[in-house]
Amino acid sequence: MFPLPPPHFAHPPLDFIPQSYSPWVLRLVHGILPLLMRVRVRRWLPSGISKVEATGAETLAELYHQFQTGRIRLILAFRHVEVDDPLTGLYFFSRLLPQVAHRQGIPLQLPMHVHFLYDRGMPLWGGRWLGWLLSRLGGIPVHRGRRVDRLALNAARHLLMEGQFPFVIAPEGATNGHSERINPLEPGTAQLCFWCAEDLAKASRSETVIILPIGIRYHYTHPSWEKLERLLQHLEKVSGLTVSSVDPGSAKNRNTRYAQRICRLGHQVLTQMEAFYAQVHHQPPAQVHDLPLNTRLERVLQQALKTAEHHFGLSSQGDVNGRCRRIEEAAWIQIYREELRDPRSLSALSRGLLDWNAQQASLYMQHMRLVESCVALREEYLLEKPSFERLAETALIVFDVLARLKGEAYPARPRLGWRAAHFTVGDPISITERWTTYQKGRQEAKQAVAQLTEDLRLALEQMIQ
Repeated sequence: MFPLPPPHFAHPPLDFIPQSYSPWVLRLVHGILPLLMRVRVRRWLPSGISKVEATGAETLAELYHQFQTGRIRLILAFRHVEVDDPLTGLYFFSRLLPQVAHRQGIPLQLPMHVHFLYDRGMPLWGGRWLGWLLSRLGGIPVHRGRRVDRLALNAARHLLMEGQFPFVIAPEGATNGHSERINPLEPGTAQLCFWCAEDLAKASRSETVIILPIGIRYHYTHPSWEKLERLLQHLEKVSGLTVSSVDPGSAKNRNTRYAQRICRLGHQVLTQMEAFYAQVHHQPPAQVHDLPLNTRLERVLQQALKTAEHHFGLSSQGDVNGRCRRIEEAAWIQIYREELRDPRSLSALSRGLLDWNAQQASLYMQHMRLVESCVALREEYLLEKPSFERLAETALIVFDVLARLKGEAYPARPRLGWRAAHFTVGDPISITERWTTYQKGRQEAKQAVAQLTEDLRLALEQMIQ
C-alpha cells in the first residue's frame, strides 16, 4: 500500500491509538459492506468483489461457540494477500459464518467479530478517520518499525486474555499481492500464542489456547483479457518499451505469451533502475543484462536497501523484511519527533533543520518502499502457472512499482474483472498442548516458537495447493 508523499515538515511522535470497540460502528460497517466490496469508495481501495465463499467454516463456527462459552481462547492466523482482505473478512464473519452456524445448529451470539492488529502507519496514508474507524472496530495499532512496540504488545496480550472476540493475526506481516504464494512467516504470531498460554497459566485459568490457520484466495469470475491487454500496453508505454500486443481471442499459447511479455516489462524496469542506482547513488554498475529476472531483481533490491541503510547509518545484516523494518524505524524517528510535542520550545532554525531532516528521511525511506513493492515480482511464480490470476496479480504489482517511481501517492489500480474471495479454514492447533515444552527453558521456548511458525506455514501452504 502506498504511504503519503514525503512530508514537507517534521511531525510530533505518533501516539498509540487505544482500541475502543463500538457496537454501533460495527453495525454500520456491516450494513454498507456490500457497497464497499463492489464500489471503489477510495482511490487506494481495489474492491470489485462480487462473491465470498468458504470451505471448512463449520470448524470455525464450532470453535467460535467454544470461545463464547469460555472453554477456549481463540487466535486466527489469516493469510493477508491484499488490501481487500479486511472487507472480505468482515463479510465472512458477518454473513457466511452465521449462516453456517445456523445450518449446523451451532448456537452463536451476534455480532460475530474479531480483534486484530494493524500497521500504525495506515492512518498516515488513509487519513485520521481510518485510525478512528479501526479503533472502533476493535483494532490495535502496531508500530512495525520498532524492535519492540510494548504498548501494542501489552494491549494485544490483554485482548488475547480478556477480549470479547477472537484475535486475528496475519503471520506474514504484510501483503504480497499473490493468492498462491506465501511470504516468509514472522515469529511474532507464535510468540503471542505462547504468551497467551503463559498469561492464562499465571492467572490460574483453564481455557485451552487454540490457533486456527485460515487461507484466502482471489479469482476472477469473468476475466477480461481485453483489460489486461490495455493495462500491459499502458505499462509498456510508461516504461519506454515498444508497445506490443497479444490476440486476446486466441487461447493457444496466449497465457505463456502474456507471461513472457510481463517478464520483458520487468527486465525493462530493472535496466532503468540499475542505471539509476549506478549514476545517482554510485552503486556498482550492472555488468550483464542477460541474467535471469530474479537475479537482476535481487541485485536491484540490495542496491535500494544499501542506499537507504547508508543514509541512516544502518548495517546490512539480516533478511529483507528485517532490514526494511529497521529502515522504517530509523526514518520514523527522524520524521516523528519527540521535540515537537512542544514546538514553541524550538527556535525557528531548529525547527527548519528538523523539517529538512524529515524530508531527507522520507525520501530515503522510498528506497525501502520500492523494495516492498518489488520483492513479490518472481519470474517462476508467473511462468510455472501463467493463469489469468497470476498474470493479473503480477501486472498489477508492476503497475504499483511504476506508479511509485512516478511519485503517485494514491494510484487507482485498474480493475481486470469481477473477483471472488474464497476462505479455507484449516485444522486447529492446540497451543496448550505445546506449552509444557515451551516453558522448560529459553532454548526450548525458542524451538517451540520456530516449530509452531513452521507448522503454520505448512498449513497455509496446503490451502493454496
